[in-house]
Amino acid sequence: MIGRIPVLDVRPLVDCGRHPAKAVPGETFQVSATVFREGHEALGANVVLRDASGRQGPWTPMRELAPGTDRWAADITPDSEGRWTYAIEAWSDPVTTWRRRAKLKIPAGTDTEAVLEEGAVLHERAAADVPRSEGRDCVLAVADALRSRSRSVAARLSAALTPQVTGVLQRYPLRELITSTRPLPLQVERERAQFGSWYEFFPRSEGARLPQEEGDPPVSGTFRTAARRLDAVAAMGFDVVYLPPVHPIGDVFRKGPNNALSAGPHDVGSPWAVGSAAGGHDALHPDLGTAEDFAYFVERARSLGLEVALDFALQCSPDHPWIKEHPEWFRHRPDGTIAHAENPPKKYQDIVPLAFDTDPDAYASLVRETLRVLRLWMSRGVRIFRVDNPHTKPVGFWEKVIGDINRSDPDVVFLAEAFTRPAMMHTLAKVGFQQSYTYFTWRNTKQELTEYLTELSGEAAAYMRPNFFVNTPDILHACLQQGGRPVFETRAVLAATLSPSWGMYAGYELCESQAVRPGSEEYLDSEKYQLRPRDWAAAEESGRTIAPLITKLNRLRRARPALRGLRSLRFHHCDNDQVIAFSKHWSAPGEEAEQGKEAEQADPGQRDTDTVIVVVSLDPARTQEATVTLEEGDLRRFGLTAAQADGRENFPVRDELTGRTYEWSRNNYVRLEAGDGSPAAAHVLTLRPEPGGV
Repeated sequence: MIGRIPVLDVRPLVDCGRHPAKAVPGETFQVSATVFREGHEALGANVVLRDASGRQGPWTPMRELAPGTDRWAADITPDSEGRWTYAIEAWSDPVTTWRRRAKLKIPAGTDTEAVLEEGAVLHERAAADVPRSEGRDCVLAVADALRSRSRSVAARLSAALTPQVTGVLQRYPLRELITSTRPLPLQVERERAQFGSWYEFFPRSEGARLPQEEGDPPVSGTFRTAARRLDAVAAMGFDVVYLPPVHPIGDVFRKGPNNALSAGPHDVGSPWAVGSAAGGHDALHPDLGTAEDFAYFVERARSLGLEVALDFALQCSPDHPWIKEHPEWFRHRPDGTIAHAENPPKKYQDIVPLAFDTDPDAYASLVRETLRVLRLWMSRGVRIFRVDNPHTKPVGFWEKVIGDINRSDPDVVFLAEAFTRPAMMHTLAKVGFQQSYTYFTWRNTKQELTEYLTELSGEAAAYMRPNFFVNTPDILHACLQQGGRPVFETRAVLAATLSPSWGMYAGYELCESQAVRPGSEEYLDSEKYQLRPRDWAAAEESGRTIAPLITKLNRLRRARPALRGLRSLRFHHCDNDQVIAFSKHWSAPGEEAEQGKEAEQADPGQRDTDTVIVVVSLDPARTQEATVTLEEGDLRRFGLTAAQADGRENFPVRDELTGRTYEWSRNNYVRLEAGDGSPAAAHVLTLRPEPGGV
């Protein structure tokens, strides 16, 4: 039912409020609605933000985005974790209505004394709600002035229109016919749910020894040997170290090298074929070590500022203990066998899927077992789970599991590895997954990137947080196979600056690019099926690594608040389709309102803001030239002066990749060099940079 003052089309609104919008502490986002009323009376609107305890936040007035559109908005910033709510209040504004009428009638000499008396009464009513320390006497003085016949009529009216009075009544307006929407849910989660740099590697490859002679068995790396790699991962600036499944691997239908259907006696198999006689999802692979060794790995990571993320692959090898213990969890064919998993055109003969609807109690028991397994690893120090193929399980299952975990442990983060249809990806995010894999890997042209990131940073940002992995053990995109080091560099720049969370699988820094066959995205000699120790020291000595660039990007991400968010992303016109330009901007809460004032009235250097402008070549094999155009509105949003915004004055920018400083304005020429010997074919520019950069 529409209220006394209609408030319609509230945003963000996730499935009519069934699921919460999402944010992290300190993140500013916009709440908007269509607000209007009958006739010509003035109205106002504000957002009511309440934290998890029900405490109301500061007064947040809304503004009409463009005159005559009836679309009102305000920026809000929750400052702590928990289940918040937000609502919109609309109200009749009798003081503003009176001002409009008085400005017309009094100069015309129409009903002068009646209009002035009406204003006096309204200001007396308004003063009752203004604290004395906030200007009550100032508002009461207006009532006296409006009734003072010793003054001229013009002076009496002017007393009600001073900036001081206007400011007080903007903070404490006289409100009538207040109409409120229902409170809408807002889940405020820890920053790692939105922001972080992920590094994936296989513990069994770190410290592994390959056979020296034919017939010798390989020697697997362990949690202890893998822990030695953590120093280098931390030095590159990563926040999360992500491990594939660390459980026993099935023997039945074990895969050989390069996904071969038959395995030799010493082939190690795929970690995603979970379970054997040695145990299931609650066990550790014996070759990797003991629970004490895993605890050592987690603690070593923590001491370096790294969180451990663990792959949770809810599937089984054909000899997983669950096969015998819980046959009702699997769909059996007429001959009694269980069909293997498929994701056409891929086939996984070493994996059998779970079935949730074969038995009335199967669903509930699978929920209980999943919660048990997750809580076991949580007790071992894991607070982040990358969930493998969640789109092959019922959505309601994840809503139940994640909801149960996050009610007691709201810091636990779930990343959905679901490269699937958009509706499924979006729904998984709505029901609880804090992060989502995306189509970034397959978005390579300027149009593809612009359209996709505009979608992700728009309304979808209220519930779906992307994590841009540049590669995975499964995905070696054709552009990486063919483009060499320059493409590895520019894709890293794009991922690290476009998305608050990004990730890479080990070997990316070495520009590993050989596919198993033409047209395939699988690596040759894939680490999924065999040990792959790398000589990191030799790569560093020979310069065969882009680790310095990755380190610089991660340091920049930590230093620049603008790169921690997604919603401020804006693309800028560039006259070369092989060059893409975009920016991100951050302002401390309250600064946005300040930027709406005349820019030259304040010193931009004193504002707590941050802006990053990124220009990237999408064809780094060839030198590209372009002109990047920044609109006046963009420059004002960045907090620049009016003279800088309209092009009368330049402003300095620093390229954080090279350390060079440039003078920019509204139209800016860029030249991005090509070739393996050049810096990355990109600019990452900061405004008002600190001396020495990051």
